[in-house]
Amino acid sequence: MAFESDKTMFEIYREKDFNKKFRVVFYTELTEHNKETEINRALNGETIFDGYIKDLKKENGKAMIRELLKEMNSSEKAFSRDEISEKLGEFLA
Repeated sequence: MAFESDKTMFEIYREKDFNKKFRVVFYTELTEHNKETEINRALNGETIFDGYIKDLKKENGKAMIRELLKEMNSSEKAFSRDEISEKLGEFLA
C-alpha cells in the first residue's frame, strides 16, 4: 500500500555525447544490476529536471514523463524547468 509520503526520485537529462537524446532515470527503482550503469549515464549527461513523483500517482506520472521525453526528442529542444514542473504538477511530491 502506497502512502502519500512515498515517492520516487527521478532525473530527466540529456546525453552530452552520441545522439544527445533526452532520457530519464528513476533512481529509487534501480537495482544492483543496473544501478552503476544508469547513474553513470545520468552523471555524464546534462540535467534538465529532477524531483520526486508521488507513488500514489507513479504510473501516470511516469507515462507523462515518457510523453515529455518523446516531445523533447522529436523537437530536439528541452522544455524549461517551469514548463516541466507545470506539466508534471499533480504528480510531483
